[in-house]
Amino acid sequence: MAGKCGACGPGFASPLDAMKGPREEIVYVPCIYRNTGRKKPDFLATVDVNPQSSHYCQVIHRLPMPNLGDELHHSGWNTCSSCFGDATKKRNRLILPSFISSRIYVVDVGTDPRAPRLFKVVNPEDVFWKCNLGYPHTSHCLGSGEIMISTLGDPAGSGKGGFILLDGETFEIKGNWEKGDKIPSMGYDFWYQPRHNVLISTEWGMPKCLGYGFDPADLKKGRYGRHLNVWDWTTRTYVQAIDVGEDAAPLEIRFLHNPDAAEGYVGCTISSAIHRFYKTKQGDWAAEKVIQVPSKKVEGWLLPDMPGFITDILISLDDRFLYFSNWLHGDIRQYDISNTRKPKLVGQVFVGGSITKGGPVSVCRDEELQSQPDPFVIQGKRVPGGPQMIQLSLDGQRLYVTTSLYSAWDRQFYPDLIEDGSVMLQLDVDTEHGGLTVNRSFLVDFGKEPDGPCLAHEIRYPGGDCTSDIWV
Repeated sequence: MAGKCGACGPGFASPLDAMKGPREEIVYVPCIYRNTGRKKPDFLATVDVNPQSSHYCQVIHRLPMPNLGDELHHSGWNTCSSCFGDATKKRNRLILPSFISSRIYVVDVGTDPRAPRLFKVVNPEDVFWKCNLGYPHTSHCLGSGEIMISTLGDPAGSGKGGFILLDGETFEIKGNWEKGDKIPSMGYDFWYQPRHNVLISTEWGMPKCLGYGFDPADLKKGRYGRHLNVWDWTTRTYVQAIDVGEDAAPLEIRFLHNPDAAEGYVGCTISSAIHRFYKTKQGDWAAEKVIQVPSKKVEGWLLPDMPGFITDILISLDDRFLYFSNWLHGDIRQYDISNTRKPKLVGQVFVGGSITKGGPVSVCRDEELQSQPDPFVIQGKRVPGGPQMIQLSLDGQRLYVTTSLYSAWDRQFYPDLIEDGSVMLQLDVDTEHGGLTVNRSFLVDFGKEPDGPCLAHEIRYPGGDCTSDIWV
């Protein structure tokens, strides 16, 4: 799944070149058993997504981790399009940080892409002692060949938004990426763009608070994030905080893929808003809210107001469409961002959520819907949970969706997810006019796993995708 120019190194020369890349045939999905009551290790699933295959929509390989209770979460690459042009680099190792144990697994996907094997384990003690960090989250490959992983906290579970730097050949910890004494009090996701000498990171909350579930008593106490944190890419120093609102919890951040673009979007979970961030004429950075998903007045739920709970966002490789998931309301949305300051809603589909008819929650007032959506049923299965992680095909025509957020929050908000397991769905995308439609012939049911139902999370293509690769 590399580009046609095999001697040019990993990935593609540009985002538009990537759109012409091959169709995805398999995907890698971390699957979690923590908090399910099943004493099994998390595993990396290889899923066949080739409609011409006799194993279509099936898990064709499982790589169990050697430890219990890791909480696999996100994944990244040893190298990506940021190293395009370096023929010595090869995309053949998948980096799997463990959110709770703080282990970092390195998986060999090059020897046999359809049957990954464990290559190396970075122990949590190394993360703790060499970096004074813990709770690793996002992994990105750098143009230098190194690997950078963001963290949510220190080893004790207090908030700390630092970065682990791994050697791209040995996968040994080199130390912290960040320099200087100033470090954000929280961390989560990040994106970088050397052409603008910037890295911007986000904040979920304090691990020791959010790690066991969502407690409304933690709101308005500074335990959830509210800032976009701006770093000088060259000096690796923390230079600016952009406030996006108390308890906003900004999670996934995406620059536009065009490396000349000095703007992008971030999804704020608890406030359920999309903010556009951009470079100002003065050379610093700012943010403006461009989408607000209204909360719904409800009965029978944790709080009287239910936010949409934006948990994942992504941008198509041509920078034309923005997609995001509302994990609680249950819908996925597509916006035309031709005018980046005024996104236009062009597609929406409900695939579960907490407000479906016949459930425990009654909607008393809704600014958007005339009635509660029907439960989502596909191939005879009523899907528990709501849409969470999303991944777009390179050509922009297929959007994949999984339904697990994080095991402790899954257990709290969607107990049926624990009993029935999560699913992976596929939506067909109208790339001309906008629009989303469920592909009824596609369902991967992780409730049927041999070791019992599990929680499937992020989706990754072997050749890179629009959330793993950064063009520099």
